[in-house]
Amino acid sequence: MSRRWAPGAVVASGLVSTPGARRGVLASGRFSAPGRSAGFWIALWSLAVAAEFGALVPIIFPGDAPVAGADVVYRLVGGSFAAFGLVAWQRRPDSRSGPLMVATGFGLLVSLVVKQIDAGIAQTAGEVLEDIWEPAFVALVLSFVTGGRLESRIDWLIVAGIFVAAFVLDVFSMLFVEQRGNVLLTFPSETISGAVDATQRGMSIVLCIAICLVIAGRWRAASAPRRRALLPSVAGAACALMFVWLLATDLFEGPRSQFMIMLAYSSMLVVPAAFLAGLLRSRLARGGLAQLFRDLGGMRGEALQAALGRTLGDRTLVLAYRLPDSRGHVDAAGRPVLVPPVTADRNSASIERDGREVAALVYDAALDDDPEMVEAVRAAATMALDNERLLQESEDRLTEVQASRQRIVAAGDAERRRLERDLHDGAQQRLVAIALQLRMIHSDIRRDPAAAEQLVTAASDQLAESLEELRELARGIHPAALDHGLESALDSLASRSTVPTAVWCDGPEQLPHAVELAVYFVACEALANVAKYAAATTASVRLSPTPHGVAIEIADDGVGGADPARGSGLHGLADRVEALNGNLFVTSPPGAGTVITAELPCAS
Repeated sequence: MSRRWAPGAVVASGLVSTPGARRGVLASGRFSAPGRSAGFWIALWSLAVAAEFGALVPIIFPGDAPVAGADVVYRLVGGSFAAFGLVAWQRRPDSRSGPLMVATGFGLLVSLVVKQIDAGIAQTAGEVLEDIWEPAFVALVLSFVTGGRLESRIDWLIVAGIFVAAFVLDVFSMLFVEQRGNVLLTFPSETISGAVDATQRGMSIVLCIAICLVIAGRWRAASAPRRRALLPSVAGAACALMFVWLLATDLFEGPRSQFMIMLAYSSMLVVPAAFLAGLLRSRLARGGLAQLFRDLGGMRGEALQAALGRTLGDRTLVLAYRLPDSRGHVDAAGRPVLVPPVTADRNSASIERDGREVAALVYDAALDDDPEMVEAVRAAATMALDNERLLQESEDRLTEVQASRQRIVAAGDAERRRLERDLHDGAQQRLVAIALQLRMIHSDIRRDPAAAEQLVTAASDQLAESLEELRELARGIHPAALDHGLESALDSLASRSTVPTAVWCDGPEQLPHAVELAVYFVACEALANVAKYAAATTASVRLSPTPHGVAIEIADDGVGGADPARGSGLHGLADRVEALNGNLFVTSPPGAGTVITAELPCAS
């Protein structure tokens, strides 16, 4: 019985009992393996070194037998797969590509080690296990882009066909092969064993060609990032073509040469080498992260999206912003984006702030083979969005400050005009009238004492009214009632209100003067609004402590509907409160009254 893949040189050195050769195949897997302990890796590395050394014993101690180059290559390929696979497994514990490489390596070595045991059952086991590496190798090649996971039905059919050719038909053929140590021999027949061998080779040729067609189709339909991930699979397809050459030679032309065997087995090393080259490329690509982080400060919108895509190597990457109060997402240009994507070729990574999603990266799923790179770009996007948010908040705050300054200037001008008007129309007119009356008194005091006395009484009354008006003006500038405490000042405001007003004071006894003034003016303006616009029957003023200061609440049972964006009064209150790092809240649903609350810190 001919031995399919095993090189003729290996047969010559006694590791395979009959000449021949066979097929080549491929497979794949994706993210899953959990983290392993140091003892696990030490055990696997020790086993790999022991298996490689055991396979190399006939080469290191050849005795009188000649050593062919194909023998060495055949053994080194197995050790290389095991070593490369362990590196890939440790580097990508979430991918199954590493375990599949390790399985391929051990599958190549196990037969070589077992056959060195001089026992019939060991010789038979060595024969049936000789090609056991093929299903793992085929699965590896077919599934690099999916992290070692077979996802399509055709992939599973190819791997199943390879298993049948590599193991099931081997066991079956051993029933008819007459050779030393074959414990499975039941009915010796060269005709049947030759037919089985030809069937194995034919199946292998067909399956290798199927692998190449599958990989070619995926390459043609792939995006740029997916094609980079497919490079190890392309290397595996090229390796499969090399084995088609060997198998066709066996079937149609005769014995294969040592050069063909060495070339075919050496080509297998391109597969793990391409995989590790991809790891190295992703490692080198991280050099672009430094430039990305340096440029983050001024990037927004489409420029940020393009920079993230360049760094990740995916020009199709989309930075999707989550719409407020909605499950939808839009890109930088405002176009709707589906998150998560509806196709298997796309994936998404959420960007969160305070446990709430604010955006998502939508990228080619092939990039999941480099999760650290994806995570680094996601972190960069998070930082950029935070910078964008802070910049927007700064711009909004600057706009608020500028608007507040304009309102303060306008309010100051309006207040000066009001004081001028009040003084001119009120106290000034009365003082002028008093001056005229005093001149009349001066001229009439000797001629008509009774008339002079009446003029003195009228002048005294007008002077009292002028003093009262001046006191009212002074209260607008600095309320004298505050000299007796905030509670007394609030009671005074409530007593002068045209709407019955209840006052509750539970605040600290001593407040900073600026805070007292702010509380007083908030209550004064709010009660003035209640009297003018609320059509309320009752109102209340409540002063209460907060963890960081004090809060004043003015509520009424009026018509509601107050709009903080309209009216200079509420704007002025908001400016005064915010100037002390406080907050003003207005709750005024139509028909349900109005509640104005000012929270002010009292830090000294």
